[in-house]
Amino acid sequence: MGKIIAIANQKGGVGKTTTAFNLGACLAADGKKVLLVDADPQANATSGLGVNPDEAELSIYECLVDGADPHKAIVDTCVEGLSLICSRIDLVGAEVELMNRRDREKALCRVLEPLKEDFDFILIDCSPSLGVITVNALAAADSVIIPVQAEYFALEGISQLLNTIRIIKSRLRPELEIEGFLLTMYDARLRLANQIFEELKGHFGDMVFTTVIPRNIKLSESPSHGLPVILYDPESRGSIAYSQLGKELIARNRRKKA
Repeated sequence: MGKIIAIANQKGGVGKTTTAFNLGACLAADGKKVLLVDADPQANATSGLGVNPDEAELSIYECLVDGADPHKAIVDTCVEGLSLICSRIDLVGAEVELMNRRDREKALCRVLEPLKEDFDFILIDCSPSLGVITVNALAAADSVIIPVQAEYFALEGISQLLNTIRIIKSRLRPELEIEGFLLTMYDARLRLANQIFEELKGHFGDMVFTTVIPRNIKLSESPSHGLPVILYDPESRGSIAYSQLGKELIARNRRKKA
């Protein structure tokens, strides 16, 4: 039975999409069967893996709104073991389409539940908002990874996200837990970055991943080539960091099961 992990933070530009497809690629490289669900209308995770969303027969939109078979929406990517359900700009309309439906917060759960047997991990790349689709992602997930940018305003908005998670736990998904806080765009030379890491550790303790994601030009370049960084430049600091994060995530889940 696979584990569904949402990657969420309503603050934009914190590395959610970068984390989603690079972590997925690194988990697949470690021998795990991984499905990445692009739940962001910008479809950056889709294009970052070299998939043209306009050429895909089905996207997450058709699965959510029209009840399309999610098995038929899955496409292969450039990484062996990493599959994708892509997004398109029309996902913006799903917010409106779902608004008046009963159990609208459970639409994505119904899409992903039949797929859990086929994958070790299902990662959901959420949009930078706390709208209906992101609430759906959290309500479908077993846990959530929260990327936090190593900058001054990083901790702003986390309380709002944590409050949303508490509400979803109490009303929709009691099993939902925080998988971990992930520090991104980290520059060890900056005192502020180190202060933010210490502040996170002070607030959240072991819920903060030991792995931090550095600022790295290869991480910025790789999506324009339609490749995760592990294929674009395996020796780069970004690639090494996401490989370490994948191993840390696997080890955490192995300990929880034990």
